[in-house]
Amino acid sequence: MEDPAIRERWERLAALLRPVHDQAVVTARRLGRSAADGDDLYQDAVVRAFEKLDTLREPSKFRAWFYTTLLNVHRSRHRRGFWKRFVALEDLPREDGPVGEDGRIWESELARADRASRALQTLGAHEREAVVLFEIEGFSIEEVARMQCASVPAVKSRLVRGRARLRRFYERHGGNPEATPQSAARIERRQAGAAS
Repeated sequence: MEDPAIRERWERLAALLRPVHDQAVVTARRLGRSAADGDDLYQDAVVRAFEKLDTLREPSKFRAWFYTTLLNVHRSRHRRGFWKRFVALEDLPREDGPVGEDGRIWESELARADRASRALQTLGAHEREAVVLFEIEGFSIEEVARMQCASVPAVKSRLVRGRARLRRFYERHGGNPEATPQSAARIERRQAGAAS
């Protein structure tokens, strides 16, 4: 028989997660080495959030609290060499892309999104987190600093180093060095719209 207190806690967490779920899944996938790895990361973060739900003091700050939990799980996995078990992103089989109204796949946009995803994987864990949270998710530098348990200058340094590494990636592998991970976010939103 299920404990009513546990069921109530899951229901509370589900209600808090509902508004941030889709974007948090996308963020977890960006932090992971693959979509499946990102999904595992997200599920682990949900379990951790369930275990720590009593520490959430202000439900209005759930989004930042959950993203902090997601980052903590990501770092924990990264520290124990979790990534070594996965193939490189470029070795993963490609899926069919989204189809436009004219029936053609958005090849150039898919290539840019894939390149942005591979570029993010060249960053160290802390740099990747800072770039994803600030550039894509829209958190302020101060919020990123709190989530990463780092100082504001440390986050700024991570962003500068991350942007420089992304620029070098684009210069080496072609494409627009001015392109950023935001282009991947736009593609993902368009793909989600095409799928629904």
